Amino acid sequence: QVQLVESGGGLVQAGGSLRLSCAASGRTFSNYAMGWFRQAPGKEREFVAVKYWNGGNIQYIDSVKGRFTISRDNAKNTVYLQMNNLKPEDTAVYYCAAARYYTILPGAYDYWGQGTRVTVSS
Repeated sequence: QVQLVESGGGLVQAGGSLRLSCAASGRTFSNYAMGWFRQAPGKEREFVAVKYWNGGNIQYIDSVKGRFTISRDNAKNTVYLQMNNLKPEDTAVYYCAAARYYTILPGAYDYWGQGTRVTVSS
């Protein structure tokens, strides 16, 4: 059974940092694109960051550039999202996902985690 399990969410003050982790099991994702998405209350799920398996392709939504960093450890089948200088508008449930090719479109992702909540207070 394929599973993606996120962790690391929580409550943090504006300007603080969190590191999200996504542990994959059930298969290897070393040749998949791994992405992070988020969904704020009352809003649609949006792309945050993606990193291809070979590390050469990385993309971020403009609003997090310079603050968030996506990384992955293929040996551990784990992907991370380091979030610095958090803002209240970053408040959302964050999801990791895996896709067989490099894409930012949520509909193209094959596997999803259950999400981890991030709340940033002002």
